[in-house]
Amino acid sequence: MRHLSASLLALPVIAFAVSTAVAQRGPAPDPLVKENATVKLAAHTYVIPDGNVSLVPNVGIIVGSRATLVIDPGLGRRNGDTILREVAKVSKNTELYIASTHFHAEHTTGYIAFPPAAKYVNSTVQEAEFEQGGMQMVQMFSGRSPATAEILKDAARRPAAITFDRTYTLDLGGVRVQFMVVGPTHTKGDTGFFVEGDNVLFAGDVVMNNSFLAATAVSSMTAWLAAFDTFEALKPQTIVPAHGEVGPGTIIAANRSIMLGVQTRAKALKTEGRTADDTAKAVQAEFQAQHPEWPRANGLAAAARAAYAEAQ
Repeated sequence: MRHLSASLLALPVIAFAVSTAVAQRGPAPDPLVKENATVKLAAHTYVIPDGNVSLVPNVGIIVGSRATLVIDPGLGRRNGDTILREVAKVSKNTELYIASTHFHAEHTTGYIAFPPAAKYVNSTVQEAEFEQGGMQMVQMFSGRSPATAEILKDAARRPAAITFDRTYTLDLGGVRVQFMVVGPTHTKGDTGFFVEGDNVLFAGDVVMNNSFLAATAVSSMTAWLAAFDTFEALKPQTIVPAHGEVGPGTIIAANRSIMLGVQTRAKALKTEGRTADDTAKAVQAEFQAQHPEWPRANGLAAAARAAYAEAQ
């Protein structure tokens, strides 16, 4: 142990992001959660880092005196099994809960490996998103490689045992986790998880570290900026994004700066009479030039379109 959505309209955008990343980096490694890689972040909070592997999330494990919560259970049964083995190394609890930062397949479908008694806790909006587009995404990801298809061969929707609207608090015994829906951002149902006392925030794709934000066709710039406010008010010391490096609480401000810049530039170009298409292209080019090494640059165009649509 070391110490330390989108709707169906958004699926083509996600596919473009995946194909672009593969083209930039060459053939991607198999999307497998690493075994024996769990890191302790705080008294009750652990993460299995994604290793910067596509279709692998940063997996959260929060251990209370009575129950354990797993956040983002990975892609398919094989990864779910790996996560359960990692959970067993840090928790002896038999009471298990599962949650997802959003409905995409690598953040959900590993739950089929979990025992029937494990309770999946999910928002009503995420439940609807998976029902509408989750299996279509599974099919899309299965086409990436034979290995991915094998991992997802028996993927299926697992209906939530507990549903909520916008907020929920889960008491694991000695530690509580706040659930909060902040979308439409990356997806309509983007959900953050704040571990009280440990001051760790699992932010999904809403806050990233040294990366552009993966806006999609369902994104709202207004909602995204409000999400930053919601998260910042919690005063997190550590932020675990959906993908990429764990960071300090200050990365919220860095993300806000980028999105405010996109919003300001999109509004200015709209005022000049530029079309939404021209604005999206210009904004992506300008901001990508500022951080050419950052991934997910295609999200800038969708963010610019959201800001353009909302500009008065």
